[in-house]
Amino acid sequence: MGVPPYEGWVERQIREATERGEFDDLPGAGRPLRGIDSSDPDWWVKGMMAREGLDSSDALPPVLQLRREAAGYPQSLAEERHEADVRELLRDFNRRVLDERRRPTFGPTPPPLAPTVDVEQMVAAWRRLREARAVVPTSEEATGAPPSPRRWWRRLLGR
Repeated sequence: MGVPPYEGWVERQIREATERGEFDDLPGAGRPLRGIDSSDPDWWVKGMMAREGLDSSDALPPVLQLRREAAGYPQSLAEERHEADVRELLRDFNRRVLDERRRPTFGPTPPPLAPTVDVEQMVAAWRRLREARAVVPTSEEATGAPPSPRRWWRRLLGR
């Protein structure tokens, strides 16, 4: 096999490694590449994100992340115990929305905007959600199972 006159450094390294047999007996040799026949052009990105345990919502632009966060209210606040914490989370959300709106934009099209939330309205919805959850028995109450014992450190600290 002759050496092509246009062979670059990388091609030469690959050719020499092939001649030495360094690519023989590699794992997966002779098998088709996974995802290559997929009609999805982003198959490799999605596969890498799944392997790395990354969430695709982390790759969204900030404005879309804020919109997604707003769409989850008030259900995403249901685990909060105190109204003051809920109010602080909502105020922080509104601050982040306003900061995003203040970012400079370029181009002829206006950027998408995330809506601010009405804190009082969301707090009222949070209260209704908490009240509705308080009426539904927990799984332990529904099955009649005894409550789980308190942890030793909670007994020690009196919590």
